[in-house]
Amino acid sequence: MAVNRVPVLKRCRALGLEPMYLGYDKKSNRTNARAGKKMSEYGLQLREKQKAKFIYGVLEKPFRNYYDKADRMKGMTGENLLVMLESRLDSVVFRMGFARTRREARQVVGHKHILVNGKKVNIPSYLIKAGDVIEITEKAKSLQRYKDIAEVTAGRLVPEWMDVDSENMKGTIKALPTREQIDVPVNEMLIVELYSR
Repeated sequence: MAVNRVPVLKRCRALGLEPMYLGYDKKSNRTNARAGKKMSEYGLQLREKQKAKFIYGVLEKPFRNYYDKADRMKGMTGENLLVMLESRLDSVVFRMGFARTRREARQVVGHKHILVNGKKVNIPSYLIKAGDVIEITEKAKSLQRYKDIAEVTAGRLVPEWMDVDSENMKGTIKALPTREQIDVPVNEMLIVELYSR
């Protein structure tokens, strides 16, 4: 299995991304050496794709599969792609505040600490549907790790498309998000242009 071992702040700097989108509250003091250089159209499109892949922790092949699936769906391809990425289980766990960072959310899911509609799911790419109930397993709720996470993520805003009971570490998906409700700084139209070359 491929693992992304790129230092987060270094990658954020290269892509011109704020680390907060990944759950990190650190700031890099260095500046990107290529910040002022003009970029080609292809370069801009490629950077948007790399941003989306990096934020959601998806590698090239699965990302391409998401794009193909989004292309076959009704509506705008770019919007469909972002909605699918946002409704991945690891992303939903991060949004609900059950993990401090997106990488930690992926780990939480992989360690079988998440129940979806009462069943254990350990696949980070599992796609959530409207009406699904996501919660931390009873055994995991008593762990110190989750008490620490609850303290850190207490002030985080929960998107309006989900309902979260942080006391019981449980949440419900009211509806799938719309593009306006997804706050990632990605221009999905450039990704569509890149893939439709």
